[in-house]
Amino acid sequence: MKKSGIVIIVLLLAVILAANAVFTVREDEYACTVRFSKIIDTTAEAGLHFKVPFVDSVKYFSKATQLYDIPPSEVLTSDKQNMTVDCYILWSISDPKLFYQTLGSTSVAEQRLDALTYNELKTVMGTLAQADIINMEDGAKRNEIYGSIATDVDALAKTYGIRVEDVKIKQFDLPESNLNAVYGRMISERNQMAEKYTADGNYEASIIRNDVDKQVNILISDAEAEAAKLEAEGEQEYMRLLAEAYDTADKKDFYSFTLALDALKASLNGDEKTVILDANSELAKILMGANG
Repeated sequence: MKKSGIVIIVLLLAVILAANAVFTVREDEYACTVRFSKIIDTTAEAGLHFKVPFVDSVKYFSKATQLYDIPPSEVLTSDKQNMTVDCYILWSISDPKLFYQTLGSTSVAEQRLDALTYNELKTVMGTLAQADIINMEDGAKRNEIYGSIATDVDALAKTYGIRVEDVKIKQFDLPESNLNAVYGRMISERNQMAEKYTADGNYEASIIRNDVDKQVNILISDAEAEAAKLEAEGEQEYMRLLAEAYDTADKKDFYSFTLALDALKASLNGDEKTVILDANSELAKILMGANG
């Protein structure tokens, strides 16, 4: 009975030792074997591995790219204007042993990356004026800024076993104290541009109107001259036709008589039908001659 109990205890201890002597590593992680707070081995190979039971411990670190959203922070531009920068950083562990020795955990690594990135942002933004940042419309220029920041932060982070893959600025914001002043300046600039465009448009419109008025006056003048010419030609033709129609004395007398009748008819346009004529008037002579 005692022997069977001892065997069971020995087997149990053996199982515990065996379980504590092995550890597994996944495809997406590093494993560091730690003995008395010192790393004695590092592996990135997935599978089953061995360690000294109860003496060694294992620290795991992710191989995957990690995103750290840096809290918004204020920077000073070259023209001494405050701006709030909101950005994020993509990073991964490149040297797990160095990472463990210098930082030890992801939370500490994020704090260090926060400080490194902020210092670099402060340096780069300090070379740009606020107006250049706000009006930067060329995406290539922004990519150059991102690239330079990421390169510099990566060079600094290598001392901690970290590889910085990218730094992206999500948004540039103005502090509340500067928003109204900047918006006012932008509105004023847009109003000045609008007034300039309006003035230019009115000037061009006046030139067009003056030219149109000139062309209209020329056309009217030409038309009136042509009309006067045609009217004169018509009068001339009318007189020629009259001369041809009344080419004898009798015809001329008849024509004069009809003109006299027309004149008399025109004078009798009211209720009074009596006409008093001087005996020496041409109309009287014509009428008297007709009567005789």
